[in-house]
Amino acid sequence: MKAVAYRKNLPITADDALLDITLPDPVATGRDLLVEVRAVSVNPVDVKIRQNLAPAGDDAKVIGWDAAGIVRAVGPDVTLFKPGDAVWYAGDLTRPGTNSALHLVDERIVGHKPFNLDFAEAAALPLTAITAWELLFDRLEVSRDRGVTGKSLLVIGAAGGVGSILVQLARQLTGLTVIGTASRGETADWVKQLGAHHVIDHSKPLDEEIARLRLPPVTYVASLNQSEQHWPAIAELIAPQGKVALIDDPAALDIRLLKRKSISLHWEFMFTRSMFATSDMIAQHRLLNDVAKLVESGVLHTTLTEIFGSINATNLKRAHALIESNRARGKIVLTAD
Repeated sequence: MKAVAYRKNLPITADDALLDITLPDPVATGRDLLVEVRAVSVNPVDVKIRQNLAPAGDDAKVIGWDAAGIVRAVGPDVTLFKPGDAVWYAGDLTRPGTNSALHLVDERIVGHKPFNLDFAEAAALPLTAITAWELLFDRLEVSRDRGVTGKSLLVIGAAGGVGSILVQLARQLTGLTVIGTASRGETADWVKQLGAHHVIDHSKPLDEEIARLRLPPVTYVASLNQSEQHWPAIAELIAPQGKVALIDDPAALDIRLLKRKSISLHWEFMFTRSMFATSDMIAQHRLLNDVAKLVESGVLHTTLTEIFGSINATNLKRAHALIESNRARGKIVLTAD
């Protein structure tokens, strides 16, 4: 099968940063599905792995953690899917990625693709939807009762992949006042279209931006990027006994800044369940099916903004470069030939 991989940790501008290769077709065993990949999207985790994790020995490492496709075969222990099913999922960080023609994935982290989205539109959502859902409802423990009002959520980096779905989830499924951040006109407009009540500029001090709008202290903060830079402002703008959730990788944070307000700090990493085969691993299967129903009913919308063509090394290098620029809006998708 065709695949895209890397052999060395190289800058994305290097000719061999990503390579088109051929690998043997995988075989489904256990609870695995063998999926014919129809579309993939690109996430910051793809860039981080390519930059920092060296392949084992002389092996080429296939990355990519978002896919939509068709089940072609199932392992003997599979009970949730059958060949021919259209599926979407974000995969497992400890296994080969989705930038390949065929891909093996455990059925417990796979959902049925929304029937009203094509494969490209669907591929934009799984990783970000899982991350946003787990952050909002599992980590911050926000109520899904829309009648519970008077609380607010600040989404730092609201125009990115996770932010684009988090804003929708918070606006559509909760009673929160949603405040998104963006630094350019086009991204601010995007965040407003997604449903944010307010948009502030994260190139300016966030506590001053909140004060400028005469908004009360924020109950919840979802810091999706540049957390280290915004950390002092977060500590100032958050309400006493509030909650902060992070998904990025700050080099250092002074958590003592949270003490006087009794703020709780939460990490969200959507690969935890698959990486450790947790007892509730199947929660991601149910979550993706719930999100699919919300998409089918028109409550949530795809965050696809650009299609970069076929799944090959040249197009994936373009996508990685855009992710690295920190100027991406929504999600970048590539499709099978």
